[in-house]
Amino acid sequence: MSQPMRQPFHLVGTPGQPWNDSDKARWLEQTTIKRSYADEVLEKIKALSGRFEAIQYGALSYDKNRYPLFALKSQNWSSEHPKVLITGGVHGYETSGVQGAMAFLDQKAEGYKNQFDFLVLPCVSPWGYETINRWNPRCVDPNRSFMDNSPSEEAAAAMAFVASQGVEWLVHFDLHETTDSDKYEFRPALMARDGKPFDTASEHIPDGFYTVDDTARSQPEFQKAIIDAVRAVTHIAPADDKGEIIGSKVMQEGVIHYPKKDLFLCGGMTDAPYVTTTEVYPDSPRATPEECNAAQVAAVSGGLDFLLNR
Repeated sequence: MSQPMRQPFHLVGTPGQPWNDSDKARWLEQTTIKRSYADEVLEKIKALSGRFEAIQYGALSYDKNRYPLFALKSQNWSSEHPKVLITGGVHGYETSGVQGAMAFLDQKAEGYKNQFDFLVLPCVSPWGYETINRWNPRCVDPNRSFMDNSPSEEAAAAMAFVASQGVEWLVHFDLHETTDSDKYEFRPALMARDGKPFDTASEHIPDGFYTVDDTARSQPEFQKAIIDAVRAVTHIAPADDKGEIIGSKVMQEGVIHYPKKDLFLCGGMTDAPYVTTTEVYPDSPRATPEECNAAQVAAVSGGLDFLLNR
């Protein structure tokens, strides 16, 4: 498919040199508000608050009134129910992660309320959601920042709130997307920020859905159940000619592995024995935004059905 013109983020700074504060400020100046967190996210959280407890767990310092941080929690939280964590919008530009998390609560959670308790952080990075961006305003990737003394206030707030629940998590679904902009905007920006060379020709964006399992606590049958559930909604990403997806070996159809705690990923912030990062491809000519949201819902439902029947 032909590619539209992209904002040349990679032209910021001096080639071969990491960005300084002036370079980062120049990058920030290029960002603009493109959609409304209030209209597209907060209004839906408000609508769900009659069925789930809406909890404000913080606000971003960039604009505390514009960017309050909200979670939705099962109303009848029970010590007898296994605990399910769902996160979306860690990368704010990945739309179906945000919308899919809320769609699951709206459409499917009722059917599981007697088996599981849910805590859902639907939009971890609201500034990124509004500007359709992978980073926060300080050129920090929240999804590489789930660590002590995090440089990302988005990640720090999410970690603190999740830890404050004081429970053991059975499963964590972290809902993401892989987009064409990863290749044409965000990867070049990352390499430029760090003073490294980058060739877009070497990057392959997979066409379809896949998941990222955790290297240290791999659950292949759980991942397979998710893939099989999503298959009914959208297509599964094939391996490339190296047997890889985004540079990682395909362990089974549509599944790769990352060491999530070592990379400080959102999926590594708990010790849940079951964890998956979903990756939808919204730029595919074979998928619509509605199908991408539905794929996220199917992924969560498929994983929960597996846990109920194991």
